Amino acid sequence: MRNLLSAAAVVVALSFGLTAISTQARAADEPAKAGASKDADKDKVELPPFPADASVKQVIHLAGKQVSYTATVGSLPVRDDKGKKIAEVVFTAYVVDGPRDPARPVTFAFNGGPGAASVYLNIGAIGPKRIQFGAQGDSASDPVRLIDNAGTWLDFTDLVFIDPVGTGYSRSLVDADETKKHFFQVKEDVAYLSRIVFDWLVKNGRMASPKYVVGESYGGYRAPAIAHYLQGEMGVGPSGVVMVSPFLDARTLSFEDISPLPYIVALPSMAAANFERQGKPLNAQTLGEVEQYARSDFAVDLLKGRQDPAAVSRVVDHVTRYTGLDPALVRRMGGRIDTGTFLRELYRDTGRLASVYDSNVTTFDPFPWSQQQRAGDPILDAIIAPTTSAMVDFTTRTVGWKVEGRYNALSTAVNQAWEKNWFTQVESVSDLRQAVAADPKMKVLIVHGYDDLSCPFFASQLIVDQMPPMGDPGRLQLHIYPGGHMFYSRPDSQAAFRRDVMALYGVH
Repeated sequence: MRNLLSAAAVVVALSFGLTAISTQARAADEPAKAGASKDADKDKVELPPFPADASVKQVIHLAGKQVSYTATVGSLPVRDDKGKKIAEVVFTAYVVDGPRDPARPVTFAFNGGPGAASVYLNIGAIGPKRIQFGAQGDSASDPVRLIDNAGTWLDFTDLVFIDPVGTGYSRSLVDADETKKHFFQVKEDVAYLSRIVFDWLVKNGRMASPKYVVGESYGGYRAPAIAHYLQGEMGVGPSGVVMVSPFLDARTLSFEDISPLPYIVALPSMAAANFERQGKPLNAQTLGEVEQYARSDFAVDLLKGRQDPAAVSRVVDHVTRYTGLDPALVRRMGGRIDTGTFLRELYRDTGRLASVYDSNVTTFDPFPWSQQQRAGDPILDAIIAPTTSAMVDFTTRTVGWKVEGRYNALSTAVNQAWEKNWFTQVESVSDLRQAVAADPKMKVLIVHGYDDLSCPFFASQLIVDQMPPMGDPGRLQLHIYPGGHMFYSRPDSQAAFRRDVMALYGVH
């Protein structure tokens, strides 16, 4: 299982290094270090400072109503404990026009990776404008045209999309080592992004507004961690947290040679993809049998191992039926089908590749006879160009924030520079439990797509099932929709997601 950018680190060819992140935009006010040589000064990269925040008036037609709002692109500084500016974080905010209602919420959105800009939630899921991406048939060369987003949340909450350092236009102002130290560590990432939320609230006079945090993929890890940090360290109490296809606990992937857990969490998503190919509806009734098997007989028989041939046969029979794979392959693997094998074998005989984010989204395999997949992920390969082009055009032309520099929708450099071994250790279930316990009124919504194998829904289901009861059981909910990691690319799933979020916000 891989989250949004850890997969991108393998399959997306973005050829720039960590040095480019930390030096592409050093602040003009940063003096040269004492004693630096003339050669060093000559090689130092200096780009113009960021422009002042820029805004534009826009409208959206939503459910028969016209909503007028102001879109703003700007930046906020990050300072070290001595007050030195060490980074600039770019945000895109959408605020509805008119008299300020103190009860109107503001929602802060983060994508994941690590190394993803917030563009996917912004112009794919919940912002006022969107482009189509993430579904079968979408292409990297599709026209870049932003249209009104029927699934936006803007009619019931203002929205602020935040790009972490090294993503979007956000940039570090210190060298590579200091950049890693301050921004590419798990705890430090949560700390400075929480401070950005705090600073935006102060700058815009919104500290008294209800506040929500939403995150996708690794951003789904960030969301409860930021909520808990805001509560305990910043003195800000979020009213709710929404986790979209979240990566909550990397430990579910550990010890795959002896633990059944990695196979337990993946099997229902493999089955969902198979059922969808058969034309079956994806819902709790269809998947109920698989989920019950995964948490009971499947786990027991896997733990018995190959010393019990009858147990192996039972596993092979069930896994073959649920996944639709070749029974000979399933038997060779003892019923322990990892995600990579599943995706590689699913369409091998047709010369196509399946996406880890939705295994029913495929593309041509340029190396069909290779033992291992050698091409990029079908979804990631198709979304980089349209999302980058659309966001750059919106920022620089529509809003008029005339910035120089590259826009990084997905950054391999950030992902590869991230804290060592984070992918086997990071978890925010502890933060989620503590945040829920600390505030009996805070609400939580976890959402997934059935077909997602990068962050399988059943991992979150097992996590929620182990949560202790803390007050009203309805304030922590899990909803699953047809589709994959970016299920919101399907109009019906996006509409259902919007309805569930409105309920969380108390909108009727």
